[in-house]
Amino acid sequence: MASRKIIITCAVTGSIHTPSMSDHLPVTSREIADAAVGAAEAGAAVVHLHARRPYDGRPDQSPEAFAPILQSIKQRSDVVVNLTTGGSPFMSIEERVAPAATYGPELASLNMGSMNFGLFPMLKRFKRFKHDWEPAALEASRNVVFRNTYQDIQFVIETLRRSGTRYEFECYDTSHLHNLHYFWREGLVEGPLFIQTIFGLLGGIGSHPDEVMHMKRTADRLFGDNYVWSVLGAGSAQMKIAAMAAAIGGNVRVGLEDSLWIGPGQLAQSNAQQVLQVRKIIEGLGLEVASAVDAREILMLKGGDKVGF
Repeated sequence: MASRKIIITCAVTGSIHTPSMSDHLPVTSREIADAAVGAAEAGAAVVHLHARRPYDGRPDQSPEAFAPILQSIKQRSDVVVNLTTGGSPFMSIEERVAPAATYGPELASLNMGSMNFGLFPMLKRFKRFKHDWEPAALEASRNVVFRNTYQDIQFVIETLRRSGTRYEFECYDTSHLHNLHYFWREGLVEGPLFIQTIFGLLGGIGSHPDEVMHMKRTADRLFGDNYVWSVLGAGSAQMKIAAMAAAIGGNVRVGLEDSLWIGPGQLAQSNAQQVLQVRKIIEGLGLEVASAVDAREILMLKGGDKVGF
């Protein structure tokens, strides 16, 4: 389901990268809120949010950690807020869904399958860390399965059902599209399905153009015109995959959660810088960037006045 206007999502901090990897990674609630508002001003219609502990940057999925971030964004912007239910591979599903259950955002991410989630290769690139938890967490990813069972997925759906929150379905491999098709066929989720296909993370599908098109063809076959397609590429694949997808009508996600870089060997100074770069690509293709109002219409969201923050 291609839209004429391209939705840019910005994932401003995530739980993958650690504070020692870039001084530009937002950590405190103020930094995260400022990054989200800056991304919106640069052209992002949607911001995807994680929270962190301010004193060491460790992922924090407590609803209390999100409160000041959400309040600040709501006061300053009409951007669509998308809260993670992914959290971190080291968290329980109950912990992961708690912020979305508390605040009832317009969008929440929903991971569509269990997978290996290998972050340990980053230990080859980054050698010095400010906090002991950082290298320990990266090393621990050698032996972790990011659990998203059918029971876990249904738990999130049932927990958020009454809130009217819709989903960004995060699909890291072909099987995740088939898992989503099961839940859609059973009537547990409704279209239009906002499908985020994710490329280049160790444990998921790769980032070759053939793999991007394989995911697109599979989604077309399974969902027809009942879905809205978006892509994110990890690391150096970020802008390449965004350009490829935008050229054929797809929506895009950027942000420091997915890549710390703006070019080869060059750290991005902000999330807004990545948004501006992908916006330049989109507009260079003769396409129009969607506003938050446009995104709400395309994704059939409930509206920013119906959230719990």
